[in-house]
Amino acid sequence: MRRRSLWADMDWLSVLLYGLLVLIGWVSVYAADYDGIRTSPFDLSTSHGRQIVWIAVALVLAILIVIIDNKFYTTFAYFIYGLVMIMLIMIFFIGTEVKGNKSWFVMGGFSIQPSEFAKFATALAVAKYLSTQGANMKYWTTRIIAAVLILFPMILIQRQGDDGSALVFLSFVFVLYREGLTSWVLIGGGYFGLISVLALVVEEKIYLVVAIAILAAAFIYFLRRHMRIAITTGVLALLSIGYVYTVSYAFDQLKPHQKERIDVVLGKLEDKKAAGYNLNQSMIAIGSGGFTGKGFLNGTQTKGNFVPEQTTDFIFCTVGEEHGFIGTAIVLGLFMALLARVVYISERQRSKFTRLYGYGVASILFFHVSINVGMTIGLVPVIGIPLPFLSYGGSSILSFTILLFILLKLDSDRLAVLR
Repeated sequence: MRRRSLWADMDWLSVLLYGLLVLIGWVSVYAADYDGIRTSPFDLSTSHGRQIVWIAVALVLAILIVIIDNKFYTTFAYFIYGLVMIMLIMIFFIGTEVKGNKSWFVMGGFSIQPSEFAKFATALAVAKYLSTQGANMKYWTTRIIAAVLILFPMILIQRQGDDGSALVFLSFVFVLYREGLTSWVLIGGGYFGLISVLALVVEEKIYLVVAIAILAAAFIYFLRRHMRIAITTGVLALLSIGYVYTVSYAFDQLKPHQKERIDVVLGKLEDKKAAGYNLNQSMIAIGSGGFTGKGFLNGTQTKGNFVPEQTTDFIFCTVGEEHGFIGTAIVLGLFMALLARVVYISERQRSKFTRLYGYGVASILFFHVSINVGMTIGLVPVIGIPLPFLSYGGSSILSFTILLFILLKLDSDRLAVLR
């Protein structure tokens, strides 16, 4: 009668995928740092040197997470959430502004961004709440409390100026959907997302309003015998028309550089020297890689430092330029494999808490990967979020490591019983 090893039921495939992504990330950061002179991997004056330190710290954290009893995460989920929320609030008083965002604690030569840790903390809190007895997505009370848990950190982070990290919290809608949130929420979100894009693209709003009115009138005419559907369509049309003008007002409240980035993606602004510079250089770097790439340390865009933030938000450009289509396909394949594995792990759980947390992990990773890659190839506006495990940054590598390894620890204990 003895307890099995802590590592006996660890999902080693996920660990392997994590290790490969972290290794590719470090190699890419080294390549982005490279200026023609090889430097020591441990040179702390370089990004790749500091990244090794953060990776080492992340591995120590991963081991500690596995050693700690799994009940710690369920018992202290709210405490962890509250602690991180306090850190987010303290930012407003003692935080340091970096590149326009007051979202950092700077201590000596190190800086920490609490918004990165808010993601796994929120995943724990949402999983804790929705797994409690009586919580049911059919009830409005449950929906409202879950929404507050998600929106509170999102609003704090947005007020710090970090709009990209704030938007990540929208991914939790997939967790709520998995637990019974009506599909009409996703359909409605997609519909109003389409209206948002059209409202920004169409200069004369009256044309869009007329189009909505005509479509609604036609729909009501053909379904006039179904009074409830007809009335619902009419109300939706009125809301849509009002929303068209709300989008324009909200867009005007954005910062100038944010509006420019959106206009570049929507094709309303052709500015390759200002708002569109990052995107233009990013697409040149990725496109120049061709099928097989220029080779390790041979990227001309990379060595020339043409792409801003290439070690962080635009690290995918380095992969594309030096390793081409094959390299980017491998990286995206590894991410897809990890996401599929996380969903598989989530679905095989006996614990509702672990399943919910697992879907939180999957949602956050999916949002980060799709948005980061999308912004480097011009599919979405540049909003500045890191590529998990690849982008340079201590807060990023630590938070994503914690996010993943808490799930792996919870999963490993599902079969760890006394025999």
